[in-house]
Amino acid sequence: MPLRVGIVGLPNAGKSTLFNALTRANVAVARYPFTTIEPHVGVAAVPDMRLDALARLIKPVKVVPATVQFVDIAGLVQGAHRGEGLGNQFLAAIREVDALAMVLRCFENPDVPHVAESLDPVADLGVLDLELSLADLGTVERRIERTKSAAKSNPKAYEWELTTLMRLMDHLAAGQPARTFVSTLSVGHTTKTESASADATRALLDELFLLTNKPRLLVANVSEEALPGGGPLAARVLEVADQEGSQAIVICAECEAALADWPPEEAAAYRAELGLSEPGVDRLIHAGYRLLDLITFFTVTGGEVVHAWAVRRGLTAWHAAGQVHTDMQRGFIRADVISWDELLSAGSLAHAREIGRLRSEGRDYVVQDGDVIHIHFS
Repeated sequence: MPLRVGIVGLPNAGKSTLFNALTRANVAVARYPFTTIEPHVGVAAVPDMRLDALARLIKPVKVVPATVQFVDIAGLVQGAHRGEGLGNQFLAAIREVDALAMVLRCFENPDVPHVAESLDPVADLGVLDLELSLADLGTVERRIERTKSAAKSNPKAYEWELTTLMRLMDHLAAGQPARTFVSTLSVGHTTKTESASADATRALLDELFLLTNKPRLLVANVSEEALPGGGPLAARVLEVADQEGSQAIVICAECEAALADWPPEEAAAYRAELGLSEPGVDRLIHAGYRLLDLITFFTVTGGEVVHAWAVRRGLTAWHAAGQVHTDMQRGFIRADVISWDELLSAGSLAHAREIGRLRSEGRDYVVQDGDVIHIHFS
């Protein structure tokens, strides 16, 4: 199942413009809310110099980068949790993604109306957070009612769940996101009982698919004139991100969307004039990659194809085999593994094998970022 980052924000924050830049898609962009009524999904290649280096070494017929899916979700408005402004559809789309990129408007433009009287990205973030929290409150309240009904015949069996749900409801009602709930249950989780309780609570949160439990990235969408730093409005967004321990980036979506159609050399020269060392969309893609806690491994198929694959950090060679093909996972025997830089140093897989750099690993081997893996299967 591909991992998805949902692009979320208030109307006219620049979500669809950013989506166009990321995927070079042609989603309608207009100066009124709800340009994107159905969520659009695009695939963005993950820029990776290691893949480029391997391709130069092996000279394959085909090079396939790792990818992240981005979902362009129409703008939320106040009352979305009650269904205002097609809110039910939008909240359902957010529920289906793995992480959120919260696009916050940090640019002035009289031709593009803002939903509020004044431009304040932190206040806009507050509106988004409130709607997501209220939607989560509704989810938890409905779960509490079902749990209470089930507990009538066996109260003891549901005691922990009901107590945890009630505490979670209070946590959300106090304006706190679900992603910080586990940390409030005990400090340090010093005992096995506390650790087990924390694990059970995380499992319950995952089961509820709460919107405020998703990791998030704050995206300060600025004007071209405000680059590279972003200006005072972007500074406020970065400060909020620092306070809550979130990632944040500054980007000019309109500029990136325009430069996506330029020749690469001309686009790079123009970015250099703006004080930018790399495309803003590359920084966003890498941030999304980190947000989802992904790493990259590589496969080389007969010298014909060099392929980069995204996998969750901490997963094994057996899981990696499943990323490539389910038949490889079912018939997994072993994996030949070498780090990408060791392969470059060896000059070829054949020479790496000769000098003992190519290791044989079992199904429980934890994949490392940058591994080149060859799966043996029956």
